[in-house]
Amino acid sequence: MKNEVSGVKFAPVILAGGSGTRFWPRSRRSRAKQVLALDGDETMIQQTLTRLLPVAKASDVWVITNHWLDKTIAEQMPEVSADHILSEPAPRNTAPACALAAFMLEKTEPDTVIGIFPSDHVVAHIERFAEVLRAGIKLAAAGENIVVLGVPPTRPETGYGYIEQGTAVETEDGIPVRRVRRFREKPDRHTAERFLSAGNFVWNGGIFLWSARTLANAIREHAADMAPILETIAAAFGTPEFERVFAEEYPKCENISIDYAILEPRSAKGELKSGIYCLPADFGWNDLGSWASLHEHLGSSDEDNVMDGPTNGLVALQSEGNYVYAPGKMVALLGVDGLVVVETEDALLITTRERSQDVSKVVRAIHDSGREELI
Repeated sequence: MKNEVSGVKFAPVILAGGSGTRFWPRSRRSRAKQVLALDGDETMIQQTLTRLLPVAKASDVWVITNHWLDKTIAEQMPEVSADHILSEPAPRNTAPACALAAFMLEKTEPDTVIGIFPSDHVVAHIERFAEVLRAGIKLAAAGENIVVLGVPPTRPETGYGYIEQGTAVETEDGIPVRRVRRFREKPDRHTAERFLSAGNFVWNGGIFLWSARTLANAIREHAADMAPILETIAAAFGTPEFERVFAEEYPKCENISIDYAILEPRSAKGELKSGIYCLPADFGWNDLGSWASLHEHLGSSDEDNVMDGPTNGLVALQSEGNYVYAPGKMVALLGVDGLVVVETEDALLITTRERSQDVSKVVRAIHDSGREELI
């Protein structure tokens, strides 16, 4: 059965690994960011599925996760087939995770367009997201094309990778399309400012579209050692041997991101030969990568004090730009600016918004101290 996008079957792959460090102490190994409700009533991964359903069937969705989260994800996403929720035997970054479903689908449905979606982002404009996605699916199905969605930058951000856009081509269903010149790694501040002023750089939001055949062949070309491993796993899918084969073979894959493994070497062929195209992710994207970004997302201005969760009130005197999560507590702020305060039953985090990207260092320190029950 085909979906509504020009008769093309579309199979979203939701990447849902992660160790739950960025939003500690709310997030832990067994309840990482994607299974938390940080923005509304639905968890992040439930929101991801909800916005995909206008263009995909739940039965065609795949989830790549880990053994810490697989049961929780299955409970939160009962619409997704249980055998499509795959728990990695070992973390191997995004390239093997992205390619796994491609090799499986290539066996029987090589023209299926696969979409790669992080499980922990938010999108403000769902209808626009669907419009851009439909256009991207059609373009990905039209040949050996790779489609990336580029987020229009709003500031000289040093925490994201960038996509340098090249020449414009014909629009797809009214959505502007540009060739990709190259992918750029996370820049320093000066370079990020230059990217922003140039006008043809966008943030790499980690959303990619390609046919199963295109991605599998790209792995064979650019990450050849990985291809036979994934072919072996794909051949075992649906058999009683799958779990054993998956556990034995998958850890042999190189630990490498899809950007390094495929996108960068493919873009090195040049924008006229790479077959990589960029569509605008102009639908209110935010990756909620830290407590500071959650403050930015929930507050109306940088000076707002954000009291998150089921609170018992906030009193703020001569205090600005703070984020507080302390369920059931009355919280008083006096003469403090830019703090992050997060309380759970067994832990309390106090840091600044400026340093909230470094919370993972706290988790490492707790691990080194032997307090495994806190991570």
